[in-house]
Amino acid sequence: MTFSLKHSSLKEKLSQGGIDIAESEAVPALETPWFVRALQAFSGWLAALFLLGFIGMGAVFILDSSVAAALLGLVMIAGAYAALRGRSGDFLEHLALAGSLAGQLLVAWALGSVLGDVNAGFWWSLVGLQGVLALVMPSLTHRTFSAFAASLAFYLALIEGTAAPSLAGGLLLLAATLLWLNEFRRPAYIRQCQALGYGLLLGVLAIQAMGYHGESLFLGHYHHVTGLAWLEPWAGDALATLAFVLLLRHVFRRYQPAIAARAWMAAYAAAAGLMLLSLQAHGLSHGVLVIALGFAIGNRAIMALGVILLLMAGASYYYWLDVTLLAKSATLFVLGLLLLALRWVLRRRWPGGMPVVAREGESQ
Repeated sequence: MTFSLKHSSLKEKLSQGGIDIAESEAVPALETPWFVRALQAFSGWLAALFLLGFIGMGAVFILDSSVAAALLGLVMIAGAYAALRGRSGDFLEHLALAGSLAGQLLVAWALGSVLGDVNAGFWWSLVGLQGVLALVMPSLTHRTFSAFAASLAFYLALIEGTAAPSLAGGLLLLAATLLWLNEFRRPAYIRQCQALGYGLLLGVLAIQAMGYHGESLFLGHYHHVTGLAWLEPWAGDALATLAFVLLLRHVFRRYQPAIAARAWMAAYAAAAGLMLLSLQAHGLSHGVLVIALGFAIGNRAIMALGVILLLMAGASYYYWLDVTLLAKSATLFVLGLLLLALRWVLRRRWPGGMPVVAREGESQ
């Protein structure tokens, strides 16, 4: 009787999280191969381009009126929402995404015409639009794209309004960390939280890539040093360190009976050391945080994003360092030896790794 109740409770939680459980006598449904899904997605975008081109040839005059452009854009977004609420499928999903993207471009065109310039108000308006779409669109792909677009718009708004672009990456990492650490709080919205989390992390990756190359999405539009420019470029690293401390606190609370007090102190000391290193090699804390986040929640895709961020930060600092190639090579050699020695010490100190401890509310 007890086993039956536990089984039914687990099945209800999995179904709330969007995970289908097949009965023992039922034949599990076959998933569509990835190459078939990719072909359907390509077909959806191709059909959308032809459809939008046909509509655009007869509706060019709409761009002369900001009101008409905004109305048409909102109608296209609403049509994409209605299509996504109906039948599911990769072809329809990507067709609706392309139509929604065209509608968003029309709304952005109308906003730029009304405001008269691409200023901070324009980008904040796009942040609001993309944020709403990320929350309400019934497509995980669309939610991820909207969260990514909102991240870029937020970055550009901070550049135009405060001249502090590093704040964008730090704040986005802090929001993504809190989102991923609480993804199981509401089982019915796990998929939605994951889509938003991936979009935010992809936005951080794009922002960091532009910053490391010394470029801006404004393409030279901004050059003023007003607002919060005095926080640059350490504000983003400070916020990433704060997110790292919150992650450590979450892990320690989860495994509290199995972690010694000295391990706590060593971890927080490592966070402080990471902050000091990031003051010189900016962006280092971003990669370490995302790798630790992916390891903590068991998500390899997030760990891969963290590795990319860490490699980008290391490569950027390597080329920025004003020393000879011989000194750089010696530095990398010493760093490799230190990492190998650290691995050897950790394996001898904790040969068994992290003990498995059940979460709160789960049976041992």
